[in-house]
Amino acid sequence: MRTTDRPSVALLHRPKRMRRHTAPGAPPGTLASPPGAEAPTVRVISYGESRMLERTLDTPEELAPMLDEFPVTWIDVDGLGDVGVITKLAAVLHLHPLALEDVLSSHQRSKVEQYENYRYIVIRMASMKDGALVTEQLNLFHGANFVATFQEQPGGDCFGPIRQRIRQGGSRVRSAGADYLMYALIDAVIDNYFPLIEKNGDLLEELEIEVIEAPAKTTPAKILGARHDLMQFRRAIWPLREALNTLLHDETKLIAAETRVYLRDCYDHVIQLIDMVETYREVAGGLMDVYLSSVSNRMNEVMKVLTVIATIFIPLSFVASLYGMNFDAGVSSWNMPELRWRYGYPFALGLMAAIMLGLLGYFWKKGWLGDGAPRDR
Repeated sequence: MRTTDRPSVALLHRPKRMRRHTAPGAPPGTLASPPGAEAPTVRVISYGESRMLERTLDTPEELAPMLDEFPVTWIDVDGLGDVGVITKLAAVLHLHPLALEDVLSSHQRSKVEQYENYRYIVIRMASMKDGALVTEQLNLFHGANFVATFQEQPGGDCFGPIRQRIRQGGSRVRSAGADYLMYALIDAVIDNYFPLIEKNGDLLEELEIEVIEAPAKTTPAKILGARHDLMQFRRAIWPLREALNTLLHDETKLIAAETRVYLRDCYDHVIQLIDMVETYREVAGGLMDVYLSSVSNRMNEVMKVLTVIATIFIPLSFVASLYGMNFDAGVSSWNMPELRWRYGYPFALGLMAAIMLGLLGYFWKKGWLGDGAPRDR
């Protein structure tokens, strides 16, 4: 997920730590905006098969007439920084306080909760920001004639193609009900995972080549970065399978039988994503072992070369030091007789060369040089 030429420090972005925003022991339904959350922007798209209306609300009270006028209304809320606005929207849509508490708590896992007149669905959207993978909680309420989405951060979602399909007349989403819009939003979130995970897979393939051919000091950081991304994918996707399974077997009339066929397709895509994530996790886990083995092998090769060189020079150093002793040959005939010999110096050099060649031949025969295969079999 991260480019291979970035510094190693930038490759160790850890997942954002999940924290509760309400104090321990607070009453159920206590609402508190996430720290640093931006003020919400409420965009509404109301549509039917023949006409549609798109606008940004100034006050939540403007929503009520639109719900009665159009067959389907999509309320898209970007930002969770104003509890008052969210509470007023919930009053218009008759949303339960416990569901609102979960909306403002960004640590929720993917799930489906059933209420009398609507379904509350939590899924996590993935995106790339500043070269790092981030996941964002998407809260989706599906009623008989409306779909309400609450996003943590303004902009940057993957719903642009759906908005375009709604704006264009004659599309299936314009002629279908709110349940199809709910499916389309979930399908967009799931499909958005594929290119992100595939980029992670491409990075792992590059790392495999790098680990084998030219491991660098930054290689472990890149491997850990890929593993952190895969961990976030796993945390987001695994609970989504259970949530979709709940929707498929939900006997409510809010979801038509035809829409369940499309939801089943989403379920199949989630299974594919899980298989990809688990496969890449195994690859990433093995890459670190391969890297350590590769580095160890390179170190062994270096040590082998140095050992061979040192082993060769030990006897050469002995010969050189032997003939470097300052015994006077004139005092005794036993004192360095080679010093008075005409061929003493060539003899010493030849002896050194013979010892060196003999050792190299012995090392080669044992397979300690070259590819490591013994030649004496």
